[in-house]
Amino acid sequence: MNGRSRILAIHFSFAVAAAALVLSASAHAQKLPDTMSWSSYDVGSAGYAQASAIADAFGKKYGTKVRIQPSGSSIGRLQPVLEKRADFGFLATETFFAAEGVEDFAARRWGPQDLRVLAGAASSFGMPTAADANIRTLADVKGKRFAYVAGNPSISVKCDAVLSFVGLTRKDIDVVMFPTYGAAMSSIAQGKTDATCTTTTPSQMYELQASPRGIHWVDLPADNKQGWARVAKVAPFLAPRVETVGAGLSAEKPAQMMSYRYPVLVVRADMNADEVYAFMKAMDETFDIYKGATAVMPRWKLSEAGTPPIDAPFHEGAIRYLKEKGIWTAEHQAWNDARVKRLNALRAAWQNAQAAGKGKSDQEFAAIWEKFRMQAIDSL
Repeated sequence: MNGRSRILAIHFSFAVAAAALVLSASAHAQKLPDTMSWSSYDVGSAGYAQASAIADAFGKKYGTKVRIQPSGSSIGRLQPVLEKRADFGFLATETFFAAEGVEDFAARRWGPQDLRVLAGAASSFGMPTAADANIRTLADVKGKRFAYVAGNPSISVKCDAVLSFVGLTRKDIDVVMFPTYGAAMSSIAQGKTDATCTTTTPSQMYELQASPRGIHWVDLPADNKQGWARVAKVAPFLAPRVETVGAGLSAEKPAQMMSYRYPVLVVRADMNADEVYAFMKAMDETFDIYKGATAVMPRWKLSEAGTPPIDAPFHEGAIRYLKEKGIWTAEHQAWNDARVKRLNALRAAWQNAQAAGKGKSDQEFAAIWEKFRMQAIDSL
């Protein structure tokens, strides 16, 4: 080979290598598809409004057309994701229930689902009381009339977590069960109960604030490590949050509460990591388009929405993008590793419970599964 041929060969080799790098980068930075399907809460809900705002932003920036499948039931929102009829789910606390195999997902055909999350908007949740009930600390609620909503496990599990902060359970309070959320929330102002648990902005809370009884939010101090450890046993997706917006609250009069995520962006664990990465990148790049759509849309900023705790472990594709943005920390990774370990332990316990419950009635199986589930959690 003469000198000119050697130079041409070298140039050709560099060109091939450069082309390979371009192809590799293109594969890594996978673009959004032309069409997508998401599941969400019903039309008119906050979750649907937020999903719609993000979908609109994706359409404006990338031309992606998004079809949103609304549903009023937890299974109706999750099943399309599991069956690959929806690419992403804008879900609620059913994410946690499905990953744990509890409530609707304790049935034999379900069990703990192998789910992953991408991000979730933070919402506050706490314990409002009548100011005249003299409940100043969580321990003071012992023996008091406490409003629960029948058939609403999403609220109930959070209420149970609030009580667990000081080692209490429903056995330690006077549980008053109401058929609807509105009835439960109105019950304090009506003198039927003394406390409940909810978000900060329902109309009934403003009514309580304006009533002769008045409103008081009981603090859940962020520095109470034992309290938060007890909460994590009941609902590991909850975290401390200081809230200044809502009935009886202001910048001058904040309250220390719990934070949970709604909506939660959910996918199957086996979803392609590049697709998840591309979605996260799109969420980030369109933030300025959708952040003003509703009052809570700024909470989708990934530095807040893309961090634990949350209802299930984060997807590897999401973690990859969060690391690139400098958001994901060693502490976040430690939380995620522990959450994956818990999920895997529960999935293994489910298999053991299925074997032990073979031929048993559904009622007997429920007791068997609860036993195996608690053993799995206690072993962690």
